[in-house]
Amino acid sequence: MQQQLFFLDRLNQTDKKWLPVSVKEMQQIGWEQPDVILFSGDAYVDHPAFGAAVIGRTLEAEGLKVVIVPQPNWQDDLRDFRKFGTPRLFFAVSAGNMDSMVNHYTANRRRRSDDAYTPGGKAGMRPDYAASVYTKILKELYPDVPVVLGGIEASLRRLTHYDYWQDELKPGIMAWSGADLLIYGMGEQPLRELVRLLGRGVPFASLTTLAQTVVMQSAAQPLPAHKKWTTIELNSHEACLDDKLKYAANFKHIEQESNSLNAARLTQRWQEQVMIVNPPYPPVAERELDRSYDLPYTRLPHPKYRNKGPIPAYEMIKHSIILHRGCFGGCSFCTISAHQGKFISSRSVASIVREAEQVTQMDDFKGYLSDLGGPSANMYRMQGRDLELCKPCKRPSCIFPSVCSNLNTSHEALLEVYQKVDALPGMKKSFVGSGIRYDMLLNDKASEAEKQSHQRYLRELIQKHVSGRLKVAPEHTSDQVLKVMRKPSFSLFKAFKKEFERINAAGGLKQQLIPYFISSHPASGEKEMAELAVETKQLNFNLEQVQDFTPTPMTVATVIYYSGHHPYTLKPVYTARTRDEKQNQWAFFFWHQREKQEQIRKTLIKNGLEHLVPVLLEGRGDPKTQQQVKRANKATPRSGGSSSRKQNPKGENKFSGTKNRETFKKRRK
Repeated sequence: MQQQLFFLDRLNQTDKKWLPVSVKEMQQIGWEQPDVILFSGDAYVDHPAFGAAVIGRTLEAEGLKVVIVPQPNWQDDLRDFRKFGTPRLFFAVSAGNMDSMVNHYTANRRRRSDDAYTPGGKAGMRPDYAASVYTKILKELYPDVPVVLGGIEASLRRLTHYDYWQDELKPGIMAWSGADLLIYGMGEQPLRELVRLLGRGVPFASLTTLAQTVVMQSAAQPLPAHKKWTTIELNSHEACLDDKLKYAANFKHIEQESNSLNAARLTQRWQEQVMIVNPPYPPVAERELDRSYDLPYTRLPHPKYRNKGPIPAYEMIKHSIILHRGCFGGCSFCTISAHQGKFISSRSVASIVREAEQVTQMDDFKGYLSDLGGPSANMYRMQGRDLELCKPCKRPSCIFPSVCSNLNTSHEALLEVYQKVDALPGMKKSFVGSGIRYDMLLNDKASEAEKQSHQRYLRELIQKHVSGRLKVAPEHTSDQVLKVMRKPSFSLFKAFKKEFERINAAGGLKQQLIPYFISSHPASGEKEMAELAVETKQLNFNLEQVQDFTPTPMTVATVIYYSGHHPYTLKPVYTARTRDEKQNQWAFFFWHQREKQEQIRKTLIKNGLEHLVPVLLEGRGDPKTQQQVKRANKATPRSGGSSSRKQNPKGENKFSGTKNRETFKKRRK
């Protein structure tokens, strides 16, 4: 009770105040020394969608004095790293809301000209591998002060991983950063426990069995004892370097234990050390999740940025609300479940409404909520009917290859959220801007009550919550590619399109579907992309939301890209790797652009698909071309498959082609 009263008092004290970012600000509130100094690769935006703000406010709620150093200069005399001196407890380090390499580079490894998490979109305000660079500087300046790593960059690099930008396997980030502790995933629970243990006088070095953390010790030492944990020893980093299949085999365990209610501890040797990944916390409870979102955020960028231009990432989400964490989709190219887990943790309706009320009070709010949901927007409150069946489950996806019979897919709770938010004074419209998973809405195995809720949800969504365009992500048209992606058959997308158009017509609406697609994903060859081009043309899509596959750490697709094998079967899977292979696939998105047509023509001819040239490029031919493409795919081996592997036996990546930008704007469903 005392802890709770103190927490409430802290809320009142800090209402509408930013955490200090300068010594002057710290002194103005009477602090001589901070308890925690938080370094972030992003500008400081005091909003629940920005990790540094969440961590800072969480620590503050525990009674700590927290200061933030956003985007420190790592190239001068390091004054940003020195200005606050030493913290009483530890340094906290995050690269920001994105992996710094995804933030900095396109799929062809070209440097981006802007940074969405910086005022004015200015590039160059953080280093490559920011989490490691910041940590190394701090350990050089203050070798005896603990450094705690967190954020998505550190989280997804916690074990041996393929780094696309250096085209090599790298050991877990603890090995090359020098950090003392890594908190992976959404860090509020382990962070609170860390602080409480330190407050009781527990030495930092002895915190080796804290859930959802990574520690490193000498391989000669016995593992820290824990009665409830089993341990899985992964293939060592050196073994992975010698054998790509051993690296691939590791990932099955990593993914399964990241998404388990009864997870094992993972260990992996690196040289004479061993990295220890302790099991994650159970999914955060509603009350705890509400607590994170109810902290006294100003919801604004720090005033220091007032004359430096808008922060694009903030402008994108400032009038949006996230309803839950986690995603049970398990898409092969996505990192949400790797970072947040597959089990859904949902906020209460009351917490959501409170945040919506705050948004309506913002000076620039015009009555339109840009996104009510967040990634995987229509998974709110969904879980297994019998959670006892979920405890031993190792499935990486609850909806692929089909929707789990134990999964309750009712959308009634979500409809209640929509209705209560829409009823708020000053709220004209709330939109679902991030898109939905349509495969749950077309689940034939659902109960009659669930099917009725699906229909009610679709009508409500399409008639009231689409701002003219609804984003969905079929990702590809080829079933063999979609199987590797862990996405439903394209036939389901076409069924959803018909339903979307039916409801629009009934309501006198003229709204569009905006489909997302990926080229060069593992299992996709040039013939599959030709099929995609033809089929989407027949559906009257001029594709806008497209991207070339970029391997990011800790995904199934990245493991396949590097190893050439699926981590669950260890069977080979074709993946485009050379510049020509990737550019040829990418070009099919733009069959309607004159400058791409000659390249497409040559690719079609090379693959024995001459009959598609007039259909795709000249608007003529048999309308049943999809079947022709599929027959050709079965009859003809893919170009760029085994022959390209023979030419490049080491699997070296020579691609330097083009891709559409992968940013926060593209939330995959």
